[in-house]
Amino acid sequence: MSRLHDMGGRFGDGAVVPDAPDAPVFDTDWHARALAVTLACGSLGKWNIDVSRHARERLSPKDYTRFSYYEKWISALADLLVENGVLTREDLMGQGENELHALATHVLATKALKAEAVAGVLAKGGPANRDSDIAARFAVGDAVVTRHPGGSALVNGGHTRLPGYAVGARGRVMLYHGAHVLPDSSAHGLGEAPEPLYAVAFKASELWSHPEHPDDEVILDLWQSYLLPDQEC
Repeated sequence: MSRLHDMGGRFGDGAVVPDAPDAPVFDTDWHARALAVTLACGSLGKWNIDVSRHARERLSPKDYTRFSYYEKWISALADLLVENGVLTREDLMGQGENELHALATHVLATKALKAEAVAGVLAKGGPANRDSDIAARFAVGDAVVTRHPGGSALVNGGHTRLPGYAVGARGRVMLYHGAHVLPDSSAHGLGEAPEPLYAVAFKASELWSHPEHPDDEVILDLWQSYLLPDQEC
């Protein structure tokens, strides 16, 4: 997350209004189709989840602010399809080859996700835990502080899972998850670079100037390279 996309805890955007318990999962049919086609295209193996997330972050600020949630998804998917040579801009505009002919001859046709395989693929998921030579620096109960400045340490303006509102905040390690793929590296084709991952708890009063409930806690999953020992505790 970076810049415009890193909106967590921002003041002035209004209250979060949860859906009613009996509300439909999708407001419109095309929302469901946007989710389905995004997951289906992921099965082509041309990008990973971190690349996909960063594609949404890379939408222009003008588009990002005016697009709805699933408009962001489908627009980022269009960018990924063209950038990875799966489709052309002409294909997306309906000016390419005949649709059925293209489907039959496309080099990735054999990787298409079939309806009968969806349940198994979703159940299997895409685990990101890996073996790593990097030793865990922290243990449960350790006091830590997130690095400052935040942002990606690998790519200027690049992807990171360290939220802006948690930069420089003090917390305590609640759980050690083992080593996991580092999104900051994976999103940019720099390799998986697995490193230790921790669940870290932060007091709301540590994150925001005027929290409604100061003693509430926010728990974030944070990679080791985001953290330093808190020498003040």
